[in-house]
Amino acid sequence: MRLLHGDGDPTTPEGLRAIYTPPRLPWLRANMVSSLDGAATGSDGRSGTVNNAVDVDVFHVLRDLADAVLVGAGTAIAETYKAKGAPIVVVSRRGRVPDDLRGCEPGAVRLATVADAPGLDAARDEIGAENVYVTGTSEVDLSAVLDRLHEEGMRHVLCEGGPTLLGSLLEAGLVDELCHTITPKLLAGDGRRIVTGPPTDVPVSLGSLIEHDGTLLGRWLVEG
Repeated sequence: MRLLHGDGDPTTPEGLRAIYTPPRLPWLRANMVSSLDGAATGSDGRSGTVNNAVDVDVFHVLRDLADAVLVGAGTAIAETYKAKGAPIVVVSRRGRVPDDLRGCEPGAVRLATVADAPGLDAARDEIGAENVYVTGTSEVDLSAVLDRLHEEGMRHVLCEGGPTLLGSLLEAGLVDELCHTITPKLLAGDGRRIVTGPPTDVPVSLGSLIEHDGTLLGRWLVEG
């Protein structure tokens, strides 16, 4: 593992952690992976067929640094999310708690949803009303969700997608940093990109770039 751009030593656990420590708080970081030809998922619809061991290592570093993990309901279901470590905050307009995140310790799972969500009452019964954030009528107000997390002491938020949620966060101007891993694979097919949604133009600058056996791990800082 070698550092191509930026400061720090990625060859030790402490050095890698220092590279990814946010420069200030609050901070919203997104973490995504894609193949060289831009596929965010493989033929099975999961990022697990795109990533590799070094990406997983950095994934765990980012998880350890985060106060909360923000994820879209579709991604949480497809990637079979489990509640461990930082609280998982699921964004769902339907108000459904994914099956694999039910029955967890109080506060381990939060749900960001809307007043019109058909599953709102069931979600409150499942994880507790205090862990259900209603921040809009038909669309989740992501800025209000972040405000709520900050108020509860979760100031470093890690978004793990999916592409639609990341697109919405970028459109709302809420992202501070994108961690993007490019793995040395060509997948073709109809895999999704790391961001989907309406066209947007978000300037970024390169904060750091690590290379390991052809895998590139970049930290891109949103300008302005």
